[in-house]
Amino acid sequence: MHRFLYIFPILFLISCATTKAPKEEFRGVWIATVANIDWPKHPGDNTEKKKQDFIEILDFYQKMNFNAAIVQVRTSGDALYPTDLAPWSRYLTGTEGKALIGFEKPLEWMINETHKRDMEFHAWLNPYRATVDLDTSVLAKKHDYYQHSDWIIKYGKKNYYNPGLPEVREKFTSIIKELVTTYEVDAIHFDDYFYPYKVEGETFDDNKTYTKYGLPGQSLEDWRRSNVDSLVKNVHKTIKQHKPWVQFGISPFGVWKNKRTDPRGSDTKAGQTTYEDLYADPLLWIREGWLDYLAPQVYWSMDYPIASHKIITEWWANNAQNTNLYIGNGIYKVKNNADKAWKKKNEIPKQLDFARDIGNVGGNIFFSAKSLMGQHEKVNKKLQKKYYKLPAQNPGPLNRVERVVQLPAIKSVQLNVQRLDLCIDHKDDLPRFLNLYISKKGEPQLIGKEYLSESALNGCYQFNLNKKQLRNDLQINISNAYGNQSAMQPLNIK
Repeated sequence: MHRFLYIFPILFLISCATTKAPKEEFRGVWIATVANIDWPKHPGDNTEKKKQDFIEILDFYQKMNFNAAIVQVRTSGDALYPTDLAPWSRYLTGTEGKALIGFEKPLEWMINETHKRDMEFHAWLNPYRATVDLDTSVLAKKHDYYQHSDWIIKYGKKNYYNPGLPEVREKFTSIIKELVTTYEVDAIHFDDYFYPYKVEGETFDDNKTYTKYGLPGQSLEDWRRSNVDSLVKNVHKTIKQHKPWVQFGISPFGVWKNKRTDPRGSDTKAGQTTYEDLYADPLLWIREGWLDYLAPQVYWSMDYPIASHKIITEWWANNAQNTNLYIGNGIYKVKNNADKAWKKKNEIPKQLDFARDIGNVGGNIFFSAKSLMGQHEKVNKKLQKKYYKLPAQNPGPLNRVERVVQLPAIKSVQLNVQRLDLCIDHKDDLPRFLNLYISKKGEPQLIGKEYLSESALNGCYQFNLNKKQLRNDLQINISNAYGNQSAMQPLNIK
C-alpha cells in the first residue's frame, strides 16, 4: 500500500507534465516554395492539384494546433503574386513571367485559406538572392538581372543583389509597401540570406560601391552591416507607416558570433557567423526596436559539439530582450542527418521542452512543412499528445497596436429546432471570425466560430447547438487576426 502511495504522486506529476501547454505560444511552420521544396509539389501540376496540396499542408498543421504559416512569396527576384515589380515565379507557374490561367490571385487565396483555419499568414521574402544558380536562360526579361544588370553581383554559383546600392533598397521597400497595402498579411518575414554565405576562394565584388558610398574611416565590414541595417530599418518603417499592426520578423543564422572571436558570443565553433560573415546584426535590430520577433535558426541537435542547440538557445534567450523570441527547429534533419542524435524520436521534443523551460522563448518555427507530413509518426504523436494537444494564441507584437473592432449589427436571429440561424451586418475592414459563446458559471465559453471573408462581411451563418448549450444565454462578438475583439453582444432568440 505504501508503495502505491509513493507511485501515485509520481504518476500525477507525469500526467500534468504531458498535458501542460501555454495558453500563448507561437507555433509556426515554414512553407518553402523555392525549388518546390514544400509547395507546389511540381510547377506543372494543374490549379486544383496545387490548391489541394496547399490545403493539405494547412490541414495537417491546423490539426497539430499550429497558429502561423510562414509562406515564401519571393524566392529570387520573382513573385508568387501579380506585380509589376517582379516576374511570376517559375516555381508556381512552370515558366518564369507566365501567369496561371484560373489562378490569377494565388496569394489572396492562400491568405484566405490560412485565415480560415485560424492561423496567421506571414509573407516570407528573400531580399538579396537574385538567382538560385547561374542558368539565366530561365529568367524572364522582366527580371532585375536583365532590367538592372548593374545591381547584380555574381558570387559562387548564384547571383545576388548588391546590398550597398540605395536603388536596391528602394526597390525592395516598394515591394514591401505593395505587399502590406494590397494584402491582409499578418507579418513580413525574412530568413538568413543577407550577404551570401562565404565561398572559399571567391570575392564578393562590391568594392566600387564601397568606395562610392562608404563613410570616411568606415571599414568594409561595418559598411556592409550598415547596408543591411538600413534595409531592416526601412522595411520596419514602411510596414508600420501603412499598417502598424502588421508584424516584422527575421530568422537569422543561429550563431551571432563565436566566443573565441568575441567574449559576448556563444560557446560554439560555427564555421560562419551572422555578424562576421553574413554582415547581419540582429542584436542591433532588437535594440533599436525594428523587429516584432526574432527566430534564429538553431538547426543543431541538443548536444552537438560544434554548435549545441542547448547552448545557442540559451544564448539567444539571454541576449534577445526587446522582442518576441522564437526558436527555429530543423525538423528536416529527423532521421536524415549524420548526427546520430537525429535518429532518436525525442530530439525535437527535447528541444521543445528546453525552449518552454528556459524562459524568454515564446515559441518555435519548424523547417520545413513537408518534413513531418506522411512520415515520423512516432514524433508526430508525441508532439500532438504532449506539446500541441491544446490550441494556443499567438503572442503578437510586444507593442501591440489595437484595432477597434465594431459590433456586428444583428439583422435576424432564429432557432430552428437545434440550429441557430444568425444574419449580421458588419462594416469592419478586416473581419476574421464571428464567435458564438454561452455563459458558463459567469464566464463566456466559445462554442462556435465562423470565418468571415473580406468579400462577405455581411451574411447569414448557421450554428448547430445541443440541448445543454441551449439552456444558457447566448452571446456573439467579432475577432480579428491581431487578437482584438469587439464587445460581447447578447442574442435574443425568437
